[in-house]
Amino acid sequence: MTDYDPQNIFARILRGEIPSTKVYETDHLLAIMDAFPQSRGHVLVLPKTPSRNILDADPAAVAQVAAELPRLARAVKAAMRADGLRVVQFNEAPSGQTVFHLHFHLIPIYEGVELGRHAGGGPADAGELATQAAAIAAQLAS
Repeated sequence: MTDYDPQNIFARILRGEIPSTKVYETDHLLAIMDAFPQSRGHVLVLPKTPSRNILDADPAAVAQVAAELPRLARAVKAAMRADGLRVVQFNEAPSGQTVFHLHFHLIPIYEGVELGRHAGGGPADAGELATQAAAIAAQLAS
């Protein structure tokens, strides 16, 4: 395993160097819309504590993020009117990890609709992402 690269895209998003479509933020995490979604409403949950993935993560930092995942998952599922929801987390390239900053995928599942490939499709429409983010944020606020 190689060291954490502070120039990875998620670290740069967390520092405000690269724009993202924000859904929710706390002192410990940032939830954003996936710019290359596998499904409508695909959200990424980024811990603010730097680690490459779960294999080198601080357990206390993971626990802080994990405490928020059920609430975020419920909000995504409800706001997107999904039939189910998949929570995914990849560790190292052979597993499918493409950005080497620990993150969790909240992927809405719709009956009869196949998922797109992980990081395989083109970018989503920015307006659609903003609309989805607003719907999820409103669900979190209710």
